[in-house]
Amino acid sequence: MHDIRAIRENPAAFDAALTRRPGVSPVSSDILALDEARRSKIAAAERAQADQNKASKEVGAAKASGDDAEFERLRALVGEKKAEVAEMQTEAKALDTQLSEMLMGIPNLPYDDTPEGADEADNVEIHRWGTPRTLDFAPKEHYEIPSVISGMDFETAAKLSGARFVVLSGAVARIHRALAQFMINTHIDQNGLTETWTPVLVRDEMMLGTGQLPKFGEDSYRTTNGWWLVPTAEVTLTNIVNGMTVDADYLPRRYVAHTQCFRSEAGSAGRDTAGMLRQHQFEKVEMVSVTHPDHSRDELDRMTGCAQGILEALGLAYRTVVLCTGDMGFGARRTHDIEVWLPGQNTYREISSVSVCGDFQARRMNARFKPAEGGKPQFLHTLNGSGLAVGRCLIAVLENGQQADGSVVLPEVIHPYLGGKSTLMVDGTLG
Repeated sequence: MHDIRAIRENPAAFDAALTRRPGVSPVSSDILALDEARRSKIAAAERAQADQNKASKEVGAAKASGDDAEFERLRALVGEKKAEVAEMQTEAKALDTQLSEMLMGIPNLPYDDTPEGADEADNVEIHRWGTPRTLDFAPKEHYEIPSVISGMDFETAAKLSGARFVVLSGAVARIHRALAQFMINTHIDQNGLTETWTPVLVRDEMMLGTGQLPKFGEDSYRTTNGWWLVPTAEVTLTNIVNGMTVDADYLPRRYVAHTQCFRSEAGSAGRDTAGMLRQHQFEKVEMVSVTHPDHSRDELDRMTGCAQGILEALGLAYRTVVLCTGDMGFGARRTHDIEVWLPGQNTYREISSVSVCGDFQARRMNARFKPAEGGKPQFLHTLNGSGLAVGRCLIAVLENGQQADGSVVLPEVIHPYLGGKSTLMVDGTLG
């Protein structure tokens, strides 16, 4: 959500930053017209309230003086002003709601150094690690690898739930679980994040706070009694500070959670339908940081490094790109996408997205901190990022570790989570 005062003070700068996003038109004039109408109604209500208060005091004096005509006139005036105040307040409240809804629907302003562009083709690579593995045989996609087929069942999942679900079993399910445990332990023990377990059902206010509502409700699932299934633990972890005003020494707060996530994928019809690359239900290890405004940009780099470190420990080649303004999410000011190499597709695919939101979410959540030097409370800054998407990490491990005989050699760092086993054998067992 945006600061109405900043828009009033420099509407041209607001529009210039906003329209760096392709297809977004200048809106400051509409916002300011609505804001002026709202403020005029508030001022009119305050004047009517003052007139009502004055007349109320004079009613008693008229009655005491025995001036019945003046008493009746003033009493009627009090009634008129009371009705006028109520009407003005109702109109002001309606305009305030309209203004809030307008501000809620406007995406965040990109940082000046966020590259401009129309779509993913205009993203800018900033880092690359590792060399994509060269195979002396035709690589298969994850769901085609012989040792994987028995443990990755899409047909049964379709019977249970429909398209874009999977049943993992046996060794494949264990590898999936091992990857999640490795990620969580690494973030706790090496990266200093606080492990957090949160609900996957949340109220409207929480989805509103992180920006999934009101515009993107169709991308998520809602229960019949009004809860939302979280599309990511970003929703719950960020909203821990919803409505809070904390001391400056409370910051930074760095959280990590391993949760089920649920997305309707409403806007992705026909994309990545094969295998488990894009599912309605999946697991993710999510990182969220809550910081002082002066430190959020450095925190973006730190969080990006945390996610990259997981891939490096697994020996998976990747590249990191800065998303351009046309590919960046609604609530972000700058986003780093990490893309892992998938031999089966012969390309890099996103496995983590790390974003700094500035005070955009904090304003929606009314989350503030008290500056150490004193003064009025200020809005916090929030960041979020995958550390990593567990299913996509499983895909990368399987495809990069595949052998000509159909087995898969597994990364050494997860061997302890597999009872010391190092290979997914052709028959689907661990060896």
